[in-house]
Amino acid sequence: MSGNGAVPAASAAFSAHAPEYTALRRRLVVQFDAFYAAAVDALSLPGVGPVGRVLDLGAGTGLMSAFVSDAFPDARFDLLDGSAEMLAEAQARLAPVIDSVIVGDMASGLPGGPYDAVISALAIHHLADADKRRLFRRVWEVLRPGGCFVNAEQVGGPVAEWTTAYQARWAADVAAQGGSEAEIAAARVRRSHDRCASVPDQLDWLRDAGFTAVDCVWKHWEDAVLVARK
Repeated sequence: MSGNGAVPAASAAFSAHAPEYTALRRRLVVQFDAFYAAAVDALSLPGVGPVGRVLDLGAGTGLMSAFVSDAFPDARFDLLDGSAEMLAEAQARLAPVIDSVIVGDMASGLPGGPYDAVISALAIHHLADADKRRLFRRVWEVLRPGGCFVNAEQVGGPVAEWTTAYQARWAADVAAQGGSEAEIAAARVRRSHDRCASVPDQLDWLRDAGFTAVDCVWKHWEDAVLVARK
């Protein structure tokens, strides 16, 4: 478990919304299609591939893995998440391409690998910064040489007041694309578990972990796609 208890608390909060979570995410993620498309496209960067064995961290209902599976039909997936309820939804969606489902805290350790790709979407920001840094080192360890880590993530600003501005922009954009006041209010409760880090900090931590090619390939206010190649 993470020492601060944030990840178990976040898992419990998301478990309660497992059946409707995929549809809810589409309403609550601004520029949903572009965000996930950029994450999948990052797996085709030069020097990356083939994408065969994939580990999905904070896999939830399997949404990110589903997009990757569509793009890479031969890929096989290990899914790790703290919520058994969310993983049950993922199994229903992805059973033919799943090798294993692991209920656990990604801050505590990872399967041994080696993996061609490690992916994550809107999950790692629940970790404290020290746990993020340790996780990045573990990801590097379980990737094969040339393997790729793609983290489609909610990020903070470089200063606190920018993070506040990003959050206000998110609420306004979600309302503009049809999210209800009740959905935004409930999302704010779940977001109380967030510990978002800035893009520059996370790129530095990825370099410290051993990755030699790191970049932010897509960003829209608080949503960003970070890529690191081993």
